[in-house]
Amino acid sequence: MAPGTARTPLSSHRLIAAAVDLADEAGIDAVSMRALAQRLGVVPMALYKHVASKDVLLDGMVDLVLAEVEAPDPALDWRAAVRARVLGARRAVLRHPWARRAIESRTHRTAVVLAHMDAVARHFLDGGFSPDLTHHVMHALGNRIWGFSPELFEEGPAGDAPAPDPEQQAAVARELAQRFPGILAIATAATGGDLSSVGQGCDEQFEFEFALDLLLDGAERLQRSGWASTAHP
Repeated sequence: MAPGTARTPLSSHRLIAAAVDLADEAGIDAVSMRALAQRLGVVPMALYKHVASKDVLLDGMVDLVLAEVEAPDPALDWRAAVRARVLGARRAVLRHPWARRAIESRTHRTAVVLAHMDAVARHFLDGGFSPDLTHHVMHALGNRIWGFSPELFEEGPAGDAPAPDPEQQAAVARELAQRFPGILAIATAATGGDLSSVGQGCDEQFEFEFALDLLLDGAERLQRSGWASTAHP
């Protein structure tokens, strides 16, 4: 450091922000106390004055991502507000590809995590939903309130896969037609009938919003009917 240049004092916020930057650049597995200490120009033990453990650090990183979620316009109705907040969470998670894995690994609910859950719940309650129905709808939404949804099978990054061979792709399509005609029907529907694109994955954003709207449609129908869990043992 040059003479007369003041170094920004280390703080928990600066440490967590550095961890987020490192995860954005190199992935969550690259985040360690040693790597952060080197990045910040301090000894590793200095970090423990600000975060007690790696778990506390990860909690803080998740909090920092959730702090990016924009609050919906107060003038929106419950449905638009839920949709805006959930899609805001999705934008935040997509900006930080490691965040999904970090959120799924957390077992401690911080105040920031609870505030996000509370905000989603209050949109339903303000829309006339009972606490009972809200409870079950929140369960149905699951990880969608954090901006992502579970998939049956994870797709690898498209950039890692070689371009499909047309003959091989046609052979796969013929096999699907013989053994799994239902799968072929929905796969070709998703690709506009283009057999060469079968297996190339779906539009994740479209599928996320489709499922979210489907759940909100169902929730609205139940709310209007006066649904209660006590009537459905």
